[in-house]
Amino acid sequence: MKIQEDITQELLEKISAKRPFIIAGPCSAETEEQYISTALQLQQLNKIDVLRAGIWKPRTRPGTFEGVGVEGLAWLQKAKALTGLPVAVEVANKTQVEEALAHRVDILWIGARSTTNPFSVQEIADALKGVDVPVLIKNPINADIELWTGAVERIEKAGISTIGLIHRGFSSYGPTEYRNPPLWHLAIEMKARYPDLLFLNDPSHICGNRIMLREVVQTAINLAYDGIMIESHCTPDLAWSDASQQITPSALGELLKDIQWTQVMEISSEDHYLIHLRQQIDQMDDELLQLLSRRMEISDKIGAYKKEHQLSILQIKRWNYIMDRISLNGSKLKLSPEFIKRYYNAIHMESIRRQNEVINKK
Repeated sequence: MKIQEDITQELLEKISAKRPFIIAGPCSAETEEQYISTALQLQQLNKIDVLRAGIWKPRTRPGTFEGVGVEGLAWLQKAKALTGLPVAVEVANKTQVEEALAHRVDILWIGARSTTNPFSVQEIADALKGVDVPVLIKNPINADIELWTGAVERIEKAGISTIGLIHRGFSSYGPTEYRNPPLWHLAIEMKARYPDLLFLNDPSHICGNRIMLREVVQTAINLAYDGIMIESHCTPDLAWSDASQQITPSALGELLKDIQWTQVMEISSEDHYLIHLRQQIDQMDDELLQLLSRRMEISDKIGAYKKEHQLSILQIKRWNYIMDRISLNGSKLKLSPEFIKRYYNAIHMESIRRQNEVINKK
């Protein structure tokens, strides 16, 4: 399979081996001066592996800045020549893939809106057949990792050998502290499905502001992410899109210095203390499973009673009582309310499923 001519072996080796792997650049390439200035400042950090830029911007509503289009690809070529750094852009359809490859863009990424639509992903995959260029795939906007998995499978079938994943958070209804809540458990599940793929965090879109960037980046690194894709702009307050979440190259340099970069490595067989603690965890997990199994057996009996007496499965007053009692006791035991809610909601839904089976059984 033909590899795009300027995808160097050095870049492919970086993607497969270098940690942390850092992609940075403005949300949008706005003018040639703005992009080149940002690129040169990022290069001076000596920590950036790839320059990013939005050329085509999928916006929620019309009338906002939707990118400079093909014109901006020439600016990326110039930045690449001046800095020696590879460049990456987002693509959403066949035409954009062809234009990006014609301008020798090194890495393509598929945005969250595109990942949500299998038709869009398939169009991109079809356009990539015969050209082996690294492709990064952002999680879909909605909290559905099957769509994310499907996107990986479609790009794999196109013959792409170097694929990476970008966790940029998921949309939610109503106000939250994040622009796109990270829902770390979903990202961790995706990482478990594809442990060998490059896995990056996009703190800019998760946070939607500069204040929380460090916290999110540190959490991602603590969870063994391979690096980050972050938005950096020479004058972020004047940015034409997503100004509040972008930071200057110098601020990015300080953030990268401030992060405690953990290593992903197997625990030594001689680390007896940690091994002992893990053995305790394993034992407790086995005991928890036994208790959960016994709890579900009681739920089955409750289901049989409800069937006999024609009672509905969901008894909301009883459930509210359980949650109030468990939340109070959990707080006394230093368990977070969020954990208690997620954990017992999962138990409740499994109990409902099993009772439903009992009631429907002929």
